[in-house]
This record gives sequence, structure tokens and C-alpha cells, in this order.
Amino acid sequence: MARTARFHKLQIADVRRETPDAVSLAFTVPDDLAEAYSFVPGQYLTLRTKLDGEDVRRSYSICSAPSDGELRVALKRVEDGVFSTWANTSLAAGDTLDVMTPTGRFGIQPDSTAQRVYAGFAAGSGITPVLSLARGLLATEPDSSFFLFYGNRSVGDMLFREMLEDLKDQFMERFSVFHVFSKEQQDVPALNGRLDAEKIRTILLHVLPTETLDHIFVCGPSGMTDDALSVLQDAGVAEDKIHIERFISTFSGKPCLRQKITSEQASQTGVVATLIVDGKRADVNVAEEETLLDAALRSGLDLPYACKGGMCSTCRAKVTEGKAEMTLNFSLEKWEVDAGFVLTCQAHPTTEHVTVDYDAM
Repeated sequence: MARTARFHKLQIADVRRETPDAVSLAFTVPDDLAEAYSFVPGQYLTLRTKLDGEDVRRSYSICSAPSDGELRVALKRVEDGVFSTWANTSLAAGDTLDVMTPTGRFGIQPDSTAQRVYAGFAAGSGITPVLSLARGLLATEPDSSFFLFYGNRSVGDMLFREMLEDLKDQFMERFSVFHVFSKEQQDVPALNGRLDAEKIRTILLHVLPTETLDHIFVCGPSGMTDDALSVLQDAGVAEDKIHIERFISTFSGKPCLRQKITSEQASQTGVVATLIVDGKRADVNVAEEETLLDAALRSGLDLPYACKGGMCSTCRAKVTEGKAEMTLNFSLEKWEVDAGFVLTCQAHPTTEHVTVDYDAM
């Protein structure tokens, strides 16, 4: 049986200033939680704290590789970002945070016998999971190569500049990185400007033809990832070769304000959801226009979630009986939706009874 992601209090072992507006945090993981916090490249952690009396949580990609022997995430401060601003100005080594066990499925299974060509398109802090993936794939697939296109405003805004240079030195024949700057001029005109649809189209036309690529990883703000997806689809790239991870650059981390629903109101609809978590079952009434996640939280259940915006997939579960429809879905792949998986923060029952399994993989 799969175990549902859970929060544990972890101590911060190290706070490293990466850029003027970004830090990375390394956590001390106790021996008895080592297995729970084992991860694969491309996964993320959800961090939680109380700010001004409110529960605030945010997901950040793991930037370390499993071989590093540490668990580290990068947090870039964003405008109006409640959690990222607090973390960049207040956290220090020795502090503790509620940290959810690793989640996410951004990436592929490495194959030591494979001879593949990978491309990565990353903007800003979107480099974190892409870099982790590149490091893992290059280390485990000795015959594969990786081309990275990394967009920033300038050199000073780049995350992990030294790590990227080290990776180039380590895999000189198999790793190439191209920096695209929007606020700093370079000698190569094609590398000036934003990493937008036109830029990505030019890269795929003149630098890295899509027919040569086995897998493409894209991570960054929604505008950039939407542009990349559109260009790749227009170019006829197969769906199973495209891997997208969207970041919410403007999400404050605070819960969305919704009209308060009482248990009495919920019971009047006659809609019941059975939720399976860690092998245990619980029935909750679901009010009209209420999501499965909101109904569960109102009933006092402790379930995994982070963004509540359909972006991160932390609240992913499988509908095994009945039906539910999602309002938004930016993270589940087609095969997952076809198999019955939903984002419970976006899912509304369309039958009088629905069973949702958080333990399903």
C-alpha cells in the first residue's frame, strides 16, 4: 500500500544565499525518516508554517541530487509572495519547518543502457527540478546527452551558476547550456530576449530539431511553459516526450477565501464522498460547488495539499467509484486522467456517491 505524503518537523541545516533574491535551504533528516524523505530527481517538497495566524504552505522543487547526500530546495522571492519573502528574510540554520515528504512525478525513469538526447527549457527558479534531472540522467546514462536552455534577466539573476559550470566540466561532451537573457545583451543575438514562443521555435528550428529529441523537460512560470507546450505541440512532438512543471510566480501562499460552508448545509445535498487515506476510510458530505478537498478539510481530515490551484498535484487521488470532474488541471497527464486520477482541490462529485483513493499510485 502506498503511503500518503505527510508533514514532519525538520531542522534547517544550512541557509545558502544563491542570488540577491533567492536562498536554498538544506534540511537535517533524522535516520528514522530517511526512507520517507528519499527522493528522485524532479520531485518537490511542500513547506508549511504559520504567518499572522494563518496556515501558509508552498511547494519548492528539490535542487539537490540523490547522490549529494542532502535534501535541499531553492526559494526565490517573488512579488507579493508571503512565504518566499518571509523565507528569504527570516529563516536561519537551526530553525524548524513543517516539511511534507517528497512528491511529484516530473521526469522519467533513468536507463543505464539508453542512448538518448534530452532538452531542458527553464526560466528563473524553474531551473531547480530541471537541473536535478539533468544531473541524475547524465550520471546514470553514460551514453545520453542533455541540452539546457535557461532564461533569466541577467547573469546576476541566475540560480546555481557555479553548479552549472561544474556540470559542464564534468560532462563536457554530453552537457550543453545556453543562457538566454532578457535584460543583458550577449554577442549571440538569438540568446537575447525572453524565452518565449518565438525564441523556443527558433531554437527548435535552427539549434535542436525536435526529431532528434527523446524527451523535453520544461519548467518555469505559466506563460513560458504554455508557450513551450504550444510550440512543441505545433511541431508535432509526441505527448509522451513532453514533460511540463508549472510554477506559480504570483501565488501568495494564503488560502483562497471561500464562503464558509456548514456541515448541515453539506448534508442537504445528499452527496457523499468516501476518502481512503493510509488504508483508512472516512465519509464526508460534499456541498454544492464544494471541492472534494475543501469538504475533507471542513470535516477535519488531514490530507496532503499545497497550491489549491490545480498546479502542483500534491492533492492527487484516484476516483475508484462514482464520478468527479475537475475545474482546472495543469499538472495531471492524460494517462492519469484516463485512469481516474483527479486533483481533489479542483474535483467536484457528479454522482451522489464517489470513492476517492489517496493511496493509489
